[in-house]
Amino acid sequence: MTSTIPPGYRPSDDEPFMSDVMLEYFRHKLSVWKAELLRDADLTLQHLQEDTAKPADLSDRASAETGRSLELRTRDRARKLAIKIDEAVRRIEDGTYGYCSETDDPIGVQRLEARPVATLSLEAQERHEKLEKTQRDG
Repeated sequence: MTSTIPPGYRPSDDEPFMSDVMLEYFRHKLSVWKAELLRDADLTLQHLQEDTAKPADLSDRASAETGRSLELRTRDRARKLAIKIDEAVRRIEDGTYGYCSETDDPIGVQRLEARPVATLSLEAQERHEKLEKTQRDG
């Protein structure tokens, strides 16, 4: 498939929101991001498989286990992010990408550039965070 994205294209507020070119831009951005995540996950898996020897020294073993645990947590976060990327691509396909899942208002180009998997507008996200904070603190 040939890209319909003009060279050097960046979405802006000066064009129709979620135009075909803008949607293609975000679809490409998401697919590149997912490919990077999968490549990193493969490298992590290779590293974990290669690093199976148990160090004899207790502090070395503890350090190795800490590193292994960190790698596994990082890999789990990447797995969850890959799922969010797939969901964002589905939203592009069904025409709901770029619109807040709560209010149906546009999320905004700058927010999507910063967080292409965003499902909430900045205002809705702030409401969620305030609600979470009051529930946590209360």
